[in-house]
Amino acid sequence: MRAIIAATFLLATAALPVKAVAGPEPSQAELRAAKALDGVRGDPLALNEFLKRMPKGGELHLHLHSAVFAETLIQDAIEDKLCVDVAAHAFDKRQVAGDSTPSCVEGTVPAAAVLKDQQLYDGLIDAFSMRGFNTSEGDTGHDHAFTKFGGTDPSHTGEWLDEVANRAANQNTQYLELMATPTWNRLNTITKDVAWREDLEGLRQELLAKGLAEDIPAAREFWTTAEAKRRELGRCNEEGEAPGCTVALRYIYEVFRNNPKELVFAQTLFGFELAAADPRVVAINFVGEEDGPSAMADYTEHMRMVGFFRALYPKVHVSLHAGELVPGLVPPEGLCCHIRLAVEEAGTDRIGHGVDVMYEDHPYELLKTMADKGVLVEINLTSNDLILGISGNTHPFATYRKFGVPVALSTDDPGIERIDLTHDYARAVTDYALTYADLKELVRNNIEYSFLPGAGLWADKGGFSRFAADCGGDRPGQGEPSPPCASFLAANAKAAQQWELERRFQAFQTGF
Repeated sequence: MRAIIAATFLLATAALPVKAVAGPEPSQAELRAAKALDGVRGDPLALNEFLKRMPKGGELHLHLHSAVFAETLIQDAIEDKLCVDVAAHAFDKRQVAGDSTPSCVEGTVPAAAVLKDQQLYDGLIDAFSMRGFNTSEGDTGHDHAFTKFGGTDPSHTGEWLDEVANRAANQNTQYLELMATPTWNRLNTITKDVAWREDLEGLRQELLAKGLAEDIPAAREFWTTAEAKRRELGRCNEEGEAPGCTVALRYIYEVFRNNPKELVFAQTLFGFELAAADPRVVAINFVGEEDGPSAMADYTEHMRMVGFFRALYPKVHVSLHAGELVPGLVPPEGLCCHIRLAVEEAGTDRIGHGVDVMYEDHPYELLKTMADKGVLVEINLTSNDLILGISGNTHPFATYRKFGVPVALSTDDPGIERIDLTHDYARAVTDYALTYADLKELVRNNIEYSFLPGAGLWADKGGFSRFAADCGGDRPGQGEPSPPCASFLAANAKAAQQWELERRFQAFQTGF
């Protein structure tokens, strides 16, 4: 069946127009780097080494909790004195072990006991990740691992930031947008007596009157505390600071879509309010199984909610999980229009996954719209393979690029997949024969389409051929920027990160 789908896909896309993107003439150093890539593309080990050193700019689709590896979560559970369900290979969220003597019920053991039981330790890592996973009836990649490692205390968030930032730095990645949800106190209580209604402004006013926004200071303090812990662990701004201290972090507020509509609306409102109040929170995103019953039944209403809030909070960005679906996961009619609604109804800036685009109604028109509007697609090659079984020619990565839709590579849930960002770049090179120029475009997209504030360094968005006027005569990596360029970079965080990326490219290329 997959072969039939692949053949149909190739026939449909063979005649697609390729949108030409002008770029600067490559330097001799860039040509040497391109030649070096060609020399290792057939050697997986050498290719990985090349790509690990290559600058990657940023990563825009990364869930914080599932970016942390299982080994860390087990240590956190030990600190939190959680119990472990031995049969289920999961943390038991109902109870904790005693401070002095174990008090876990029958069938569970204190998390500390896991370190003395190699079989249980291995079982937990396998259960919390895709390590050694084989699809079987009742246990698919679509629902494996995601529900078993919850229950650790949110106070570990600073440790997770430190781990994820250091892993990024070790791969020459300088910027991350992390999806996460700060703890809240009132949201569930406030919505208990709130009934869903079509009057969105009236519903918004009711929730605000009940005190929904009063949790904003606590949410901001959540990130302040976590960042302070990250700086402490990394000894940031001290001698011998950790590499991750140089990685810039921003946050995307997660809204859980598989909840009653009134709770989804309330959380969306809270996310917009938080992003409007805290510059560290740069966007909102809807997360959770897109094929879930609430997500499918309420999807149109969810997109209407987002469009409604976008008009009220025009400075808050949006990236939406849309099209993380394949035939068979939902009925055929369920593939009709999630990406289109996200683009046209919600007015999203970016799309996460976008796997089912060729199964949507009028897909070529949709692709043209996305290209014209500059809606970037956050591509997650390994995640889509492990979770949805989509890879190679059955993945629309090449189709998006043919239509000029901007794309960027990301990992989605690297702790669960047990990969890093370098792995997905290697996969892209191998599966799609990408050139060094292709890679530079993908990498530059990560900063160009980020939600960093301010103007960008490039005068031609997505073309990457000339700098903005203030930096027109400057060259990163060749001395300090001129006074006008330095002022421009100081006033625009996006341009400053792009300047740093070009400096890193220059340093990387001169090594060949």
